[in-house]
Amino acid sequence: MATMFEPAILISIIVPVYRSEPILPELVRQVETAMRAAKMHDHFELVLVDDSSPDDSWRVIRELANLHPFVHGISLSRNFGQHNATMAGLHQARGEIVVIMDDDLQHPPQTIMSLVREIQAGFDACYTNYIGRKHALWKRIGSEINDRVATFLLKKPSGLYLSSYKALHRRIVDAIVQYDGPYAYIDGLILDATRRITSVPIQHQERLDGEGNYGLRRSISLWLRMATSFSVIPLRLASIGGFILAGLSAVLAIFVIADKLLHPAIPAGWASMATLVLFMGGVQLLCLGIIGEYIGRAYLNLNRKPQFVVRERTSTTSNPP
Repeated sequence: MATMFEPAILISIIVPVYRSEPILPELVRQVETAMRAAKMHDHFELVLVDDSSPDDSWRVIRELANLHPFVHGISLSRNFGQHNATMAGLHQARGEIVVIMDDDLQHPPQTIMSLVREIQAGFDACYTNYIGRKHALWKRIGSEINDRVATFLLKKPSGLYLSSYKALHRRIVDAIVQYDGPYAYIDGLILDATRRITSVPIQHQERLDGEGNYGLRRSISLWLRMATSFSVIPLRLASIGGFILAGLSAVLAIFVIADKLLHPAIPAGWASMATLVLFMGGVQLLCLGIIGEYIGRAYLNLNRKPQFVVRERTSTTSNPP
């Protein structure tokens, strides 16, 4: 809470940091410039969450926090992933409007106020639509698949792109931080909390330095988190698939018995039987795998696997979970 000597924080900007040591000074400079231009310099904070980056990102964050009073740093004890690191930042954020953005400057800081104005206009959340995306082709294809799956599983409004650059009203942040499970998926939590969502177009920029941190493995892991943490539709699809295959198997069995009775001389079809057994076995293993994903996540939730663990902070202005 602001005192008579401390201006109120209206905007919190959260940035998960991983392998961005050379980018951070320029990121802070551009954010400060954007906030000065909007006359918000005394009413914002920049929360940099070091997700146990293997480079010297934490050292740079501490130096920037010493130079700029609006910079606050959080260092996590190990790599928890982008969404869990974002949750750590949301727990510390004090602003009435919270902006979440990446650390690579592909999200231009000068557009922050475009998102903020949509929240001020009455929306609970504001996403961004990228113009001229700079991502690799495989990542754009994967993003399109993820978008369609999210529309189906999470009932996402059609046409809404779930970008990592977004703004949230305080009431949505307060609802999101109530989730204490180990597999945080920010967009799923947002969609659970509200449907008063809009989006604004922004010009996507080239990464300032280095390469992106989200490879194929992390993308698949995020997709599984979305599919099994916020929807039971995969289980229902497995049940429906099993029911359909059981019906087809019964029909096929009747056909085989009838054919054998009508044509006793036909030899037994070992090849077709082996193929059928292998197919059914594969489907069963797939369904068991889906069930195992749910059981495993439930087990880790019950055993209180931590969502994140803070190792160090640069300041005491925090709201720990």
